[in-house]
Amino acid sequence: MTPVPSPGPLDVVVHSGPADWWVILAGLGPLAVLTAALLAFYINWRTLKQRTAADKTALDQKREADANALQQKTEADSRAEWWRRTQWALDRALDPDEGTKALGLATLEVLARSELARTEELELFDIAWKSVSGDENGDDAAPEPGSGQEAAFVDDRHNLGENGTTDEDSSKEVGP
Repeated sequence: MTPVPSPGPLDVVVHSGPADWWVILAGLGPLAVLTAALLAFYINWRTLKQRTAADKTALDQKREADANALQQKTEADSRAEWWRRTQWALDRALDPDEGTKALGLATLEVLARSELARTEELELFDIAWKSVSGDENGDDAAPEPGSGQEAAFVDDRHNLGENGTTDEDSSKEVGP
């Protein structure tokens, strides 16, 4: 049997009641997914921003620590080299030969002006100067009355160097 078409169009009307809750909820699904994605994006963005700030702070602190360590190492190396030169000059100052002794004392005088010289080392220079020079050239020699000269110590605060520094940590020039 062959189906026969209907003589005219047929209208079908479906009467339905109000939509059920699950149908409404299913319609809001894409909106819920979009809201969750935006919330996740915001949380991840804030986390990334916080980590970036923490990494920058840590990097700045590391750079500062590295710079301080380099400065401290450089200062320690400079002090070690200064002390090596001082030992050499002290050895020359104690030599019996007058020319070598003069070279050692002149070197000690230059080293005493260095900013690396500390108060303890300057006191050591004074003692070495006294032991090498004796009474005629030492700091114990009293200036002749009326000469206008005063005895000068290596670390004397009133005797300024050629550059005119007056810092507490810097050394001063040895007088005649």
